[in-house]
Amino acid sequence: MSAKVHPTSILSPDVELGPDVEIGPYCMIQGRVKIGRGTLIEGHATVGSRSGILEIGENNHISPGAVIGGPPQDISYKGEPTKLIIGSNNVFREFSTVNIATSKGDGITEVGHNCYFMAYTHVGHDCKIGNNVVVANDTHMGGHCEIQDNVVIGGVCAFNQFTKVGRNAFVAGSSVVNKDILPFSRAHGNWAVVRATNKVGLLRKGFSKDEVQNLHKAIRILIMSKGTVEESLARIQSECISSPNLDYLIHFVKSSKRGIAIARGVKAESLDSSEN
Repeated sequence: MSAKVHPTSILSPDVELGPDVEIGPYCMIQGRVKIGRGTLIEGHATVGSRSGILEIGENNHISPGAVIGGPPQDISYKGEPTKLIIGSNNVFREFSTVNIATSKGDGITEVGHNCYFMAYTHVGHDCKIGNNVVVANDTHMGGHCEIQDNVVIGGVCAFNQFTKVGRNAFVAGSSVVNKDILPFSRAHGNWAVVRATNKVGLLRKGFSKDEVQNLHKAIRILIMSKGTVEESLARIQSECISSPNLDYLIHFVKSSKRGIAIARGVKAESLDSSEN
């Protein structure tokens, strides 16, 4: 089935539409834009920009008022043909915004597959969003943030530029994040720090109880140890059971550029509560 475009919408000549794409009323789609099969763009959405390049995969849903692929909010941007690449099966709710990249990094803002961005969320230039990410209302990410797979973020959160959130983490609502959030953890606060292991979330994603407990022990060492981070990592390698997830956790800490969002001396009950 060919694409269906409402007669009130405006598309530039460079726009490429896959089969079964539907464009609602009063949309503006401009620049070099490629939209994959089955994607729905509802009324009053703005997609693409004069200078950027936008690639959208299959079966995405862009809601009314969303602005996807607009220019980066960076005063150094001078119209370079940078990109936004979006995977498949994503939902962008009302008035969400995702910007193309600047030319300062690899020139690409990227969103993976199966993500859900609620109303008024913002993904800044050069961000890298993984797969199966859920971002609640009015949460904003500065430029160059990295949100890895299976992360859940509550509403009204703010992420400083270049911050990173590891896989399977949960960031509670109204948090302000200025350092990297450990994978497999729960974080909140202003400034946000890791408060617990994301036990419930990990079990729901199919992690075994033994693996969850192993990761919990590692996170507990990082949070509660009185020594340096390097000393905590040595303890983890000595006291915890080696696994791909544990290796990834250790690598995440070692490779952090902004520092890990931990506050030494967090009370033990916050790690051992029945909720977590």
